[in-house]
Amino acid sequence: MTDQPENPPEVPGETPIQRALRLKKAALAAKPKPPRGGKFQREQAAAAASNSKNKPWMTR
Repeated sequence: MTDQPENPPEVPGETPIQRALRLKKAALAAKPKPPRGGKFQREQAAAAASNSKNKPWMTR
């Protein structure tokens, strides 16, 4: 194993808030993402489409 620092190297001219935001984005990007376009999304889209047909006054 290699010894790597816990935090990425400092960016010159970066404010503490910018650094915190960069680290937060990196942490969120490293998390595993749920699968996209699965059965759940299709069911939700179908329910929304069928629900709008029951309310014709909601259309423009």
